[in-house]
Amino acid sequence: MDRNMIITGSAGNLGKAVVGKFKREGFRVIAIIEPDSGDEVEEADDVYQIDVTDEKAVEAFSKEYVMQYGEVECMALLVGGFASGSFENTAAKDLEKMFKLNFFSAFNMVKYFLPVMKKANNGTVLFVGAKPAMRSEEGKDVLAYALSKGLVINLAELTAQEMAEMNIRSHVFVPSIIDTPQNREAMPEEDFTKWVSPADIAEAMHYAATNTALRNMTFKLYGGVF
Repeated sequence: MDRNMIITGSAGNLGKAVVGKFKREGFRVIAIIEPDSGDEVEEADDVYQIDVTDEKAVEAFSKEYVMQYGEVECMALLVGGFASGSFENTAAKDLEKMFKLNFFSAFNMVKYFLPVMKKANNGTVLFVGAKPAMRSEEGKDVLAYALSKGLVINLAELTAQEMAEMNIRSHVFVPSIIDTPQNREAMPEEDFTKWVSPADIAEAMHYAATNTALRNMTFKLYGGVF
């Protein structure tokens, strides 16, 4: 069986690291990028332009995917966004934006690809949470972001429960600050050595995806920041 791997958000800093890692380890990587973004993912085997926050678009892609590839061994759901704001300056539109980017981008993929995994009785789903979603003292100043990532963590747990009797696994990865050029530019006074690298997260994802003894794990990738 081909080791098919779907990666959403594959053109981002983390996405490219995950694409590269799984490609080097022998997976056939099907990368998903935002439509009309102009992004390129050179290491991927195939690239699709799909708005994964659009349920109908994901449904159509899932049907095309099954005809083209058949089974999927692993999905890394990396699409997401960040926004700061406390209770006082968070509006409903801010919540909706974060829920769309962080939660529905993952939910839509799970909804339409779990049946593919169920049919094969095999697969792993990799989610990305966030430290502020697990620590209320950090989440209160990034309210919409923390709430949306909390939903992702809950989705990972519910996915694990749905697949509890099958050979399908669900894991969530919770990084602190990821060491990216954008984050360095935004926070130039911080100690970058304490941040977690995209490569380290990619390594952890590969380990979880290929170790069938692991089920429903939460990987706290905090680097030097606790």
